[in-house]
Amino acid sequence: MNLIIGSHVSYTKDEGLLGSVKEALSYNENTFMFYTGAPQNTFRTEINKEKVKEAKELMENKNINIKNVIIHAPYIINLANDNEEKYNFAINFLKQELKRATELGIDKIVLHPGSHVGIGEEKGLENIAKALNVVLNEKEGPIICLETMAGKGTELGKTFEEIKYIIDNVKNNNRLMVCLDTCHLNDAGYDITNFDNLLDEFDKIIGIEKIGCIHINDSKNEKGSHKDRHENIGIGTIGFDSLIKIIYHDKLKEVSKILETPYISMDGGKDRTYPPYKFEIEMIRNKKYNENLLEDIRKNYK
Repeated sequence: MNLIIGSHVSYTKDEGLLGSVKEALSYNENTFMFYTGAPQNTFRTEINKEKVKEAKELMENKNINIKNVIIHAPYIINLANDNEEKYNFAINFLKQELKRATELGIDKIVLHPGSHVGIGEEKGLENIAKALNVVLNEKEGPIICLETMAGKGTELGKTFEEIKYIIDNVKNNNRLMVCLDTCHLNDAGYDITNFDNLLDEFDKIIGIEKIGCIHINDSKNEKGSHKDRHENIGIGTIGFDSLIKIIYHDKLKEVSKILETPYISMDGGKDRTYPPYKFEIEMIRNKKYNENLLEDIRKNYK
């Protein structure tokens, strides 16, 4: 099985997509995910076409298929919001992100469906579908992967039924897929340790062909906690063996798997933290849990 695995990587003003590719390669990845700018604000630098060209050449040389690379939309986009100004802002900003995806040559962009912020689930879901009909007004273009959410606060997309409602109520839903997030599924109350059953349920409700990518994360929380706190692979409540079964599942061979696990601190503080991805991916490729994972990461960066 040709495992398609990567992680979240940075996208800097100076190197853009080229820097993202270099970082992914440093972790021995063959795909990756990135934000095209800071996830918490609207500032975006102009895309450097020369850097994009260099990035694509490097990907081709290193056997990274750009079709497997994912963009993540910023958190500040909330399509469920009933505030007209914020709602219109979210629609326009998402349109800009899709345009940037096209300029970069990336086919898929992951989106948090939105939070209803007190107006109720039904109205929030209606707003999301309505907004996506505006955003996806053309039949062709980048695909939006709706992410399964943990249900923290007023988050929508916490059940397969909510995701199905959105998909069913968008006209050009050929441009909609789903991003499964293992931590979010666990925290939403799904039994991630019995993944075959979960996948069967998803297939009946939405259709397995709609899975566009998977975020591979362990969880700090018990099933159904609705907290959304990611943990490093094998250290959380989901566990290494359960995640390995998902990563290597026969029905998901062609789906990109992306790690979003926490950076590791040197001393338990937050001042100096380092990416765990190279070490986690090594474990995943070996299919063997490294009990000294955190120690090995800290030794590497000392």
